[in-house]
Amino acid sequence: MDSLTQAALGAAIGEAVLGKKIGNKGAILGAIGGTIPDLDVLLTPFFSDFQNISIHRGYSHSILFCVLGAFLFAYILSKIKWASEVSYRKLWFFSFLALFTHVLLDAFTSFGTQLFLPFTDWRVSFDSISIIDPVYTVPLLLGVAGSIFLYNKTDAKRGLPNNIGLVVSALYLLFTLANKQHIEQVFNEQLEAQNIPSFRLLTVPVAIGNTAWYGVARDKTHLHIGKYSMLKGNKIEFNAFPINQQLLDGLDDELVYKMKWFAQGFYTVAEKDGKIRVYNM
Repeated sequence: MDSLTQAALGAAIGEAVLGKKIGNKGAILGAIGGTIPDLDVLLTPFFSDFQNISIHRGYSHSILFCVLGAFLFAYILSKIKWASEVSYRKLWFFSFLALFTHVLLDAFTSFGTQLFLPFTDWRVSFDSISIIDPVYTVPLLLGVAGSIFLYNKTDAKRGLPNNIGLVVSALYLLFTLANKQHIEQVFNEQLEAQNIPSFRLLTVPVAIGNTAWYGVARDKTHLHIGKYSMLKGNKIEFNAFPINQQLLDGLDDELVYKMKWFAQGFYTVAEKDGKIRVYNM
């Protein structure tokens, strides 16, 4: 997700876990912790364009990083005077949640996250929510703001607005998963009605509110690409693109593997000006 959303989610986690103990500082720490995994972008100048394909959402977005990083973050916080009154166990729990909710939320977007590095580079990708979606973000922001500005840390009702924001955002996230199942049914029905063969389908939301979707269906030789709007209920017009798998024969195995991996199997290959180009669809 975008940086604002990740910071808002981290702030909501910080407020929920630490707000009644250290007040507004909990949300601030959460916002910081919630953006830490994305600091992997600072490493991109040290790698080639090809290597950078797998750097972002790589090790810093793995479960192992969340577990080990939580120990370091909690240790640093325990040395800060105003946070030292919080138990180390609670600081670790907060740190882990701030990191893990970031990588988990990214898994709901396209491209996914390499959650299980270093054991496998398999990308967990639910493809159910757009990279930027205010319908998810705004309840988090309103909830955190409500808890911070309406109540002091000793008020029994302080956590209520924040908790409501977290619940609303979480319910919307679950809705996107259910809605994706409906969308895939629509695409499959229209593919069948138009006699377009396919054995694999990828659907990705491309609009705010989960209302417009982009679909790519793959058969043995072609990709069939179309767009569907829930608001219009339109007939999907599919455009076919040849995969041209044979153009990859004889190329470097690692290069070919990484390009296929990045495109999650949905790619086309073309030759232009004597160069082989792989297009991530």
